[in-house]
Amino acid sequence: MVPGSWFVEAPPAEPAESSVAFDRLYRAFLAARAALGLALIGAQLIASVLSAPPAPSTLALSASYAAAAVALWLLPQLRRGASARSLARISSPHWWSAVGMDLILFGVLHALDPSGVNYGALFVMPVLMAAVLCPRRLALATAAMATLGLLAAAAWSLLSGVDVGLKTTQAGLVGSGLFAVSLLAGELSARLAREEKAARGSLALARQQESLNRLVIDEMQEGVLVVDRRGRVRAMNPAARALLCAADGELSWQLRGRADWQALVQALERAYAGGATSAGTEIDVALPLDGGVTRSLRLRLRFTRQREGSEELCVMFVEDNRALLARTRQEKLAAMGRVSVGIAHEIRNPLAAIAQANALIAEDVAGMRAEQLTRMVASNVQRLKRLVDDVTEIAPGMQPDTQALDVSTLVHETCVDWVVVNGIEAGATSRFRLQIAAAGLTGLFDAEHLRRVLVNLLDNAQRHADDGAGAIRVSLQRQGDALDLVVRSAGAPVPADVERHLFEPFFSTRSRGSGLGLYICRELCERHGARIEFRRAADAAANEFCVRLRTPKPIPESEPT
Repeated sequence: MVPGSWFVEAPPAEPAESSVAFDRLYRAFLAARAALGLALIGAQLIASVLSAPPAPSTLALSASYAAAAVALWLLPQLRRGASARSLARISSPHWWSAVGMDLILFGVLHALDPSGVNYGALFVMPVLMAAVLCPRRLALATAAMATLGLLAAAAWSLLSGVDVGLKTTQAGLVGSGLFAVSLLAGELSARLAREEKAARGSLALARQQESLNRLVIDEMQEGVLVVDRRGRVRAMNPAARALLCAADGELSWQLRGRADWQALVQALERAYAGGATSAGTEIDVALPLDGGVTRSLRLRLRFTRQREGSEELCVMFVEDNRALLARTRQEKLAAMGRVSVGIAHEIRNPLAAIAQANALIAEDVAGMRAEQLTRMVASNVQRLKRLVDDVTEIAPGMQPDTQALDVSTLVHETCVDWVVVNGIEAGATSRFRLQIAAAGLTGLFDAEHLRRVLVNLLDNAQRHADDGAGAIRVSLQRQGDALDLVVRSAGAPVPADVERHLFEPFFSTRSRGSGLGLYICRELCERHGARIEFRRAADAAANEFCVRLRTPKPIPESEPT
């Protein structure tokens, strides 16, 4: 920025904001020139009525200036191309049409008018216009040209026999005033330009901050409402709309306009009545929904700091109590899981010692009555070991080792081993069926973890399936860009109250079950980016657990060079 100028001298590119400001000021000065031209003609006409008529040359010059100024103001094509860059050059036609013409015409009027009228004050218009729209050097040059014009008019008065001393003194005083106007106007315009630039930067930062705040608030899972004393909602994020069942796109909710929001109205009135003492309090309200169902909400109220000229607003944070309970339950489960893992590690070593000691005792009491007791101890030790393994398997913080696996081979080997261990006979009447769509199906998982998931699902199917042929079936097939591993068990449908808790830890329908089998399946699937779900089979004759595994992305072939 050149000191004393509103615009940059010969900038490489004009910002949009500067161009708009220049056009606004440029049109304002053109309007002032048009008004000045009309005022000159009016002054000439008034002088002709009240005193001697003006010289024809003065009237002609005034009329010409007025016509040119009005045309330049009203006709956009005459000022096309005018910019801060064009007015920064004295050779520009735009500078001569707006500033240079004024200097010449006012100088001629001041020199040739025989009535002795002082037209020197008119030079303020071009000098002021140059000081605001042109660089400081050109603005001072404009003031100098106006002063030289006044001095030339004083010299011209020698031919008319007028007092040269008076004319020269007037020219000097007016010229000094023109320089002062040029400097002061330039400084004021520069200061205004700096303040406008700072204000524009602050506005951009404020808009950016507003966008960030709106983005954060819109993405919050917690509902946010901004309400004034009249009960009108100034803002509401999507989470609050969902919790309060408000219509999308509505910008001026009235809490008092809906009967189901009266609990919110009462909470708001109590908060405003309590003032600062109620700020930060938590209130539980019941919101009626369709079908006679109520939703329990927790409100936290905060008040904006009231300043002079601003309105006090109440910010409501709305949460569903069910979500709060679920989050609390998850935190407790996570804490319990960490404690359980620590306890499992502590149990592992004593358990191994008990198993070893029981094996030694079993050797000594072989063939005796106590042998049955040792078998009982060994069975319970194995059960405790499986429970410890289950708990340590879902330990938090373990990094998954996901890799590409030949799922077809792994599923086949795991099923064969499981059939042998559980003593299931093969053949047409076998209780177990395996169907693999193709060999070499590849999925993303960990081999041991996938084997653990499949064995858990097979154990669960064996416990709940019927005894008929093909009651337990395992199928593997490609489904789009994923693999579907389905374990099917024929039998009665799972009750709805049980289905809701299938994947919850420590939930079991058996008295001796740990309740961790399906929970471990879900945790391992989530670690490796897979998804497990329970469903009733399409033929309504069996229950199915479907594990959807991700497949590796194909490597693009390199183009020949």
